[in-house]
Amino acid sequence: MVVFFLLHRFFHYFAFSTFWHFLLLPLIVYLGAILLILSELYITGGIIRLFQITYQPGTHEYSFRNKNTSKWTLICVLYTPFRKFLEIFPLGRIKQSYLKLLGMKIGKNSLVGGVIKDPCLTEFGNNVTMGEYAIIYGHIHNMQFETIFMDKIRVGNNCVIGAGAIIMPGAILEDDVIVAAGAVVTKGQLLIKGKTYGGIPAKELTKKAME
Repeated sequence: MVVFFLLHRFFHYFAFSTFWHFLLLPLIVYLGAILLILSELYITGGIIRLFQITYQPGTHEYSFRNKNTSKWTLICVLYTPFRKFLEIFPLGRIKQSYLKLLGMKIGKNSLVGGVIKDPCLTEFGNNVTMGEYAIIYGHIHNMQFETIFMDKIRVGNNCVIGAGAIIMPGAILEDDVIVAAGAVVTKGQLLIKGKTYGGIPAKELTKKAME
């Protein structure tokens, strides 16, 4: 509201013609919307950080009676709208600082290009590159038993996660691992240091297979 008030006073003072109003109005609305979203983004991130709203690994009852499930639901409400925004507008450093507010550990020179479903359960080492449309899940629903399984995902140093790859809860990528585009790393899978993995489910790719 303060921004729009100042803009109104600005236009009134300089008495822009109708032509300039029509020319500049879309730009002003766009900039105002971006400023509003960024401010709300850091407000929600600050709330989660201030009150330490995180959930722990384990299999939890899918009910509000369960503390971890309740926290997960609250974070979904606060985080999901802005996660969708960041999928459309990948803002680089802003995105990574927001994920850190939500509890994600990100090392130096690392790029988070895809979607992190559960930041507080995800850890990146140094020099990690995650391609667009890749997804890392920290939870799995089991509606048959009305439970939700949560586990941490650890990505070591110098790893590459290709575009469109999917990594499931409990996966561990040791240092210097490459995950090919479109690969699916299954629940609890361990990817050995220096190896390249691809396919569904992800398997080690030998030199002969890659040729």
